[in-house]
Amino acid sequence: MIRNPILPGFNPDPSICRVGADYYIATSTFEWYPGVQIHHSTDLVNWRLVKRPLDRASQLDMRGNPDSGGIWAPCLSYAEGLFWLVYTDVKRLDGSFKDSHNYIVTAPAIEGPWSDPVHVNSSGFDPSLFHDDDGRKWFMNMLWNHISSGVGGQPKHPSFAGILLQEYDPRTRSLIGEARNIFHGSAHGLVEGPHVFKRDGWYYLTTAEGGTGYGHAVTMARSRALDGPYEMHPLTHVITSKDAPEAQLQRAGHGQLVETPEGEFYHTHLCSRPLPGIRRSPLGRETAIQKCVWKEDGWLYLEQGGQIPDVDVAAPRGAGEREPLPTTVRHDFDDHKLPLDFQWLRTPDWERLFSLSERPGFLRLFGRESIGSWYEQALVARRQEDIDFRAETELDFQPSTFQQAAGLTHYYNRHKFHFLAVTHDARLGRVLTVMSCPGDWPDGRLIVPLAEPIPLPGGGPVGLAAEVRGAELVFSCRVDGKWVQVGPVLDASVISDEGGRGEHGSFTGAFVGMLAFDTSGSGALADFDWFSYERGPLA
Repeated sequence: MIRNPILPGFNPDPSICRVGADYYIATSTFEWYPGVQIHHSTDLVNWRLVKRPLDRASQLDMRGNPDSGGIWAPCLSYAEGLFWLVYTDVKRLDGSFKDSHNYIVTAPAIEGPWSDPVHVNSSGFDPSLFHDDDGRKWFMNMLWNHISSGVGGQPKHPSFAGILLQEYDPRTRSLIGEARNIFHGSAHGLVEGPHVFKRDGWYYLTTAEGGTGYGHAVTMARSRALDGPYEMHPLTHVITSKDAPEAQLQRAGHGQLVETPEGEFYHTHLCSRPLPGIRRSPLGRETAIQKCVWKEDGWLYLEQGGQIPDVDVAAPRGAGEREPLPTTVRHDFDDHKLPLDFQWLRTPDWERLFSLSERPGFLRLFGRESIGSWYEQALVARRQEDIDFRAETELDFQPSTFQQAAGLTHYYNRHKFHFLAVTHDARLGRVLTVMSCPGDWPDGRLIVPLAEPIPLPGGGPVGLAAEVRGAELVFSCRVDGKWVQVGPVLDASVISDEGGRGEHGSFTGAFVGMLAFDTSGSGALADFDWFSYERGPLA
């Protein structure tokens, strides 16, 4: 069986591509660097992260991009011996405008080398590239209408003004011919995320609708001609949990269809697993997959019937057993390359944020701008993949001013984080404190849950831990070989998509990691000896 989600933690907008016996899924990374995650599988059951292709300044620079801006909705395809990856870089998120620039990069193999990007257009987001049987290539994206009345009106959400189609010429690396609006979506509204699958002379168009919250859905339509007109699926939505609040996989929508070599069909989709009794999803939007069948009417349906996605799904014929994830993952930073689990924020100039060679055996962070900066923040973190987890690290840090801090953070964005920090107090010297921003949007004001900072005598390394059990977070430090709780129990549920500004305000997921800032501008050094992540349930 396949167990959903197949890509746990923040892995939204899954685009799936098969090349021979190999499957690849590309997912959005938003403001996290490097851009786009690509996972590989040979059986749709077991997946492994293999590449983040947008990894240099000539491809991607997101300094100044807002929270939940950056890389949206990639589409991965294969044709003429090349992988083709199209994606959006969103520079403005709020208000009437969406400054969203669409690009194409190519590579002869997933491992690369990946080309510098070609700018295609900026008319909307969620781009897709379709390779037709005759060799022509067609570029699609949703059309953003900034002069509409916004949310409300007719159709339901007129800012989402339909799906644009235009031919792409790979020789001139540009769009040619007329751009046509081929699909305005259903009455559900918010049409985006187009992908085309051709079968038996029909062009099947799947889109995402309803917004990427609890009303999300995969909508299907078909036409004999790529540019339409399109007729709607008998159910309108092939996959959705919008009318099933009891379903384990919520917010189901935005995915792509793939055929196995044996002629079986599967459809990826994003989903979330909200905390029990709380409509908050700290793991963000994850990737799931459903088995589908074609019926006599020529339409695609979920194999189990209905529209609600299943957690357990029949695997393709010949698939292997599901391999359990390791209970504990530990990194000792003995290599000069950052482990693939980790990412940082926005900047391609990572050498200014961290080093694995300046002090061998340690991850050295250079204190830069404050926690939550949109430009240069020394934060190296990994996704939260489990409802319950424990993260630990050991820090060597000698601050000389209150403007210098380093430690362990449970982080979503500038207005949703908790931070266990070693810093300096004018009265007490080196101390331990907690800094929190529990969803204060848009101001991002800081609160300090400790009445008094905790002195750290001796100047030696400090063990730090963060333990999350559902909606609760407890920080602790190691004193005389024993772990001691630091501060009160904190609200971990706010470190979620729905925390702070609400359901449609944030689109990434919770991370846990190592952070250093130095707002004096001195670049204070913080050395982390190791980092471990233990999956729950915890003893």
